[in-house]
Amino acid sequence: MLSKIKEHLVKPQLDSPGKNNIWTDKHISKGMLESHLDPYSDGASRPFEYMDKSVEWIYSIATPDKYKNVIDLGCGPGLYAERFHDKGYNVTGVDWSERSIKYAKETAESTERKINYVLKNYLTIDYENAFDIAVIISYDFCVLSKNDRKLFLDNVYKALRPGGKFIFDVTTTKNITTEETRKWDYHPDGCFMAEKPHICLNSDYYYEEDDATLAQIIIITENEYDCFHIWHHHFTEEKLLSELNEAEFVNNEFYDDVTGKRYIKDGEFITVVATKI
Repeated sequence: MLSKIKEHLVKPQLDSPGKNNIWTDKHISKGMLESHLDPYSDGASRPFEYMDKSVEWIYSIATPDKYKNVIDLGCGPGLYAERFHDKGYNVTGVDWSERSIKYAKETAESTERKINYVLKNYLTIDYENAFDIAVIISYDFCVLSKNDRKLFLDNVYKALRPGGKFIFDVTTTKNITTEETRKWDYHPDGCFMAEKPHICLNSDYYYEEDDATLAQIIIITENEYDCFHIWHHHFTEEKLLSELNEAEFVNNEFYDDVTGKRYIKDGEFITVVATKI
């Protein structure tokens, strides 16, 4: 096992995967769901008040009488999906966390909301001219590699009807941390990342060539280890517009956040409203 762990103690190549996937890990999903459901937390989802404002703003620029069908990509336990439903939209939520989708389906059933939830990696969606609005919120777009972003944008474009809107948010290069660090911790009672007693090695890396950072988390228990890679890509206006134009999105509008605040040039965040031709 030591020889395998040693392989992870050098700086990984840009966008390389970890040994395991943090988004589908069964133990981590417990803590992730708890964070989603905390009305004040900004960890997994946004605070509930922010979500309310986001959906109100999206409603104001794309009312359901003209933009009826919404797809929420990375929907988690359905917090945005429920709000869209309650504003009169037909909603499909896609996420590959089995725990979150199970919770979302059970909640929809108990509250008599007709929301279609799909357990699926949103990179593999295969809809065509099916939706009027697509959203992916909370900087989920930033975790994708350049190749995955191209695939994702092409699939979202295909899934939208002509005139449909794609709404997402990113962090900019003003938000990036270039310092590289490494920290060891021992957790005798387990923690968010692992249930068993373990040693945790957290490493932070910076990749200037793509304005990217990596949080690498290695969990070492008595008889096994896991290695998770959490990538985060940062954007300039030019980089965003280049990728959106390549995917044939037009009329790309920039805002400061997903409540419609006026765009601050050279700020730390960008929210995009892109339109399919």
